[in-house]
Amino acid sequence: MKNNPAPSPREPQQTTEAARELIELLEVLWERGRDMVSPTPVSASQLRVLYSVDREEGISLRTLGELLGSAPPSVSRMCDRLEALGFVQRLPSPVSRRQLELHLTARGKAYLRDLRAQREEALLAVIAAMSPTSRKALLRGLTGFHEALGEGAPAAPSRPDTPLKDVSSA
Repeated sequence: MKNNPAPSPREPQQTTEAARELIELLEVLWERGRDMVSPTPVSASQLRVLYSVDREEGISLRTLGELLGSAPPSVSRMCDRLEALGFVQRLPSPVSRRQLELHLTARGKAYLRDLRAQREEALLAVIAAMSPTSRKALLRGLTGFHEALGEGAPAAPSRPDTPLKDVSSA
């Protein structure tokens, strides 16, 4: 019977560094996908808005600001830009005359669909080049990472499926 050696005290740090490097590479890959989808790609902050509206159709500006951790004027300006691009529309809330709801337009939905397809294609090419053993290990690792987020790991956001905060660069 084999005993697994005790993990080195440096293993979490090495894993963190490898994950950071992977995330940086994915960001470059993601940027390429954005550039390929539209001649006027949206900023990372605007993309987080699109993802949020896609996930929560009819979200109010106030709720979106809370979700993104951003001040109402910043959220409103981002939505102005996205509305000018034809990606979102603001509609009166059926619940309150003082609130507006955000909805993706057909153009906004098409943009996200095309962006996701480009990114998936790029990922598929990389993952297909991996050995079956490496793919299984990656799947196991990503599954464990996702489960750890769901269990309220200290660095996890309260809702792991929401975009990251900090929309100040919009």
